[in-house]
Amino acid sequence: MAQTETRPKFEVASIKPAAPDARGMFVRMNPGGRVDITNMTLRELIILAWQIQPNQLSGGPPWLASARFDISAKSETPPKQGEFPLMLQSLLEERFQLQIHRETKELPLYALVLARKDGKLGPGLKETTASSCTQPDPTKPLPPPDPSKPPPRYCGNMMMQARQLTAIGSPIDRLVQPLSRMVARTVVDKTGLTGKYDITLEWGQDEAPAVQTTSDSPLPPADVQGPTIFTALQEQLGLKLDSRKGPVEVIVIDRAEKPSEN
Repeated sequence: MAQTETRPKFEVASIKPAAPDARGMFVRMNPGGRVDITNMTLRELIILAWQIQPNQLSGGPPWLASARFDISAKSETPPKQGEFPLMLQSLLEERFQLQIHRETKELPLYALVLARKDGKLGPGLKETTASSCTQPDPTKPLPPPDPSKPPPRYCGNMMMQARQLTAIGSPIDRLVQPLSRMVARTVVDKTGLTGKYDITLEWGQDEAPAVQTTSDSPLPPADVQGPTIFTALQEQLGLKLDSRKGPVEVIVIDRAEKPSEN
């Protein structure tokens, strides 16, 4: 079982079965450090908490992918960036008596590679220049936004919106995680590109279902005329996803119990 002593945790949490007629899965980050999770199975919760793809999870009881739960949890302070998955890991281990171990298996994956033999990149992938972004000073807080001016272009920023990804001064390997989520399969960077890039990527069709972050702002309907993420990568970035097999770390569930309702 993974150790939780050094992980951030929720102060209190309530878990109950989801309504039988519930539709959709939602994760709501509310003011004051409260998080509401609606209509998710333990399988989906583990995938969310450990930031893995569905084929990286094995084992578990028969109800793992069928019993759905609503969770309302609160921390003393709002979770900092990157803390929510760790807090969810701690919660699942404590309340679901979750025990896991890791293995490496040969599984299907996608290699992100150059699409053209001559190495030419697409119009949405441009090498960052010294003047194209501002390097933030880690010793100083960012200034408040000025409504009268365009937002600053800070090097390293990446933003995901509905079927759109933009990045400034970013290494290519930062595409790996969002692409893995979109295609529901592990993606590894095999482009050989070592520089920093300004990236603009837009697509019209989702490959894998997404968890909504709020019930008030659902994803817009898919643009059936727009490109899939596979086509958009080739046309806009000059990259492609090459289907292969390779070593992938997987999580194996050793134990899981349904939690009591409290």
